Amino acid sequence: KSYKRKTRRTKTRMLKKSRSGKKRTVRFALPDTTELPTAETKPESYVEKLVRLNKQAARDMFLPNYGMECPRDEDSSNLCLKIRVRDEYFTVRDLPPLSTGIQRPVKGKKRKDFSAENGVIEDVTAEKEDFDGLDPQTQENVNRQSGRSAEDFVQNLPESKSETSTALIKRHIPAEYSVGAGQLALIRRRFPQPEWHCPWKLKTVLSGHLGWVRSIAVDPANEWFVTGSNDRTIKVWDLASGQLKLTLTGHINAVTGLCVSDRHPYLFSVGDDKLVRCWDMEQNKTIRSYHGHLSGVYDVAIHPTIDVVVTCGRDSSVRIWDIRTKAAIHVLTGHQSTVAAVKTQAADPQIISGSHDSTIRLWDIRVGRATAVLTNHKKSVRDVVLHPTEFSFASGSANSVKVWKFPNGEFMRNFDGVDAVINTLSLNRDNILISGADEGTLKFWDWKTGYCFQTIKAPPQPGSLDSECGIFASTFDITGSRLITCEADKTIKIWKEDDEATPESHPVDYKPPKRRKRY
Repeated sequence: KSYKRKTRRTKTRMLKKSRSGKKRTVRFALPDTTELPTAETKPESYVEKLVRLNKQAARDMFLPNYGMECPRDEDSSNLCLKIRVRDEYFTVRDLPPLSTGIQRPVKGKKRKDFSAENGVIEDVTAEKEDFDGLDPQTQENVNRQSGRSAEDFVQNLPESKSETSTALIKRHIPAEYSVGAGQLALIRRRFPQPEWHCPWKLKTVLSGHLGWVRSIAVDPANEWFVTGSNDRTIKVWDLASGQLKLTLTGHINAVTGLCVSDRHPYLFSVGDDKLVRCWDMEQNKTIRSYHGHLSGVYDVAIHPTIDVVVTCGRDSSVRIWDIRTKAAIHVLTGHQSTVAAVKTQAADPQIISGSHDSTIRLWDIRVGRATAVLTNHKKSVRDVVLHPTEFSFASGSANSVKVWKFPNGEFMRNFDGVDAVINTLSLNRDNILISGADEGTLKFWDWKTGYCFQTIKAPPQPGSLDSECGIFASTFDITGSRLITCEADKTIKIWKEDDEATPESHPVDYKPPKRRKRY
């Protein structure tokens, strides 16, 4: 633009100061021209010259044939048409009954082949003649495309079993042509049908605690169970009659976790008072205390084969204790927030922990570090449950229940329909998963498919607020036929299966999800 405005301009250049300290100004004139330098003045390279020559040669070669159509090969067109007709319309050869009178035989061809056995008209000769009209090379191409001979395909059609069929060609869909059946089999394989389970009903309501019931454990002999509450007491109940047998005191804060040993007459309890207590159930008193946690302890588990007890708490650590010596064997660190649940098993990984930092860690107790960290959850993981027979486990958090596979923690599936904060999970040998929510909802799930076959919300007991209906803990008895829940209305509820229910009275209404999350 500066060149167009002025045909002649001057440029002032400031030079360095001279020795005398004065500035000198030098003026010079640019040539009088309005033409700008262009790219054509740039010398052409060797590669650019070759490209330009090849473009000119290609243009001279194909310019006379521009706009002309390619010659059509009749044999190829007929072959493509026959293959397309056979593949597209193979499954719709059955004609409706009203259209049979419109069909007319074609002269020179044997159109009808009547079978007195079932009264079916077959259009076999026409199909054969259509392929016989092709040359041998074309027939070979058809056979190569279809994987079988056209004549063999027509001749090998099985007899129709329909007595009222009026089709010209009897319909038979092989497995390789049955697209709908393949899709249906794929859907069934991806989403198997759930097993029918009896619905559950409330059997007994036990009262006795003066605060929220926070924890529960069942005797391995299936004779009694214990519960811990915010009233700082541990109560022992008879499982058959529901009568209160014993009350243990010793904690100075809420009892948040309980566990009964199957190899010793010991009961382990943890609470918000930072203590881990070992109770001798033969003497009904505390015989050991384990000190080391820096804050409240939330869960406790006993190793099935080793004499160690595992605890977790608000100090973001998982601690392993020797039962006899009370020594801390390992302090497993890595979680960034409160560790709410811990489980143990005999096979590796032997310790599984769920934390409020939305992660699940699988621990190796030999070296004292995590072998895997599962980060699929988006919110706090509040409980973890192990399958009694399969090598898998489930975890629950807000609006999410996920199933994982041992030993590396591969994600398997989600349970659709979770719309609350899950506080507790329980699982029995009949593949019934129970989820207890913070809003008091109790859901029963089929383990294999994730189908929720029952949802229960029991009303709060008299004297409790409507908001005090949360479920904090739950467990099945040893037989798996009774479910015990601990709730915020200070009661313990025992549930059992409805013996009068049948598959006809409570049918399975399962609709596979259109799309299932893969994370």
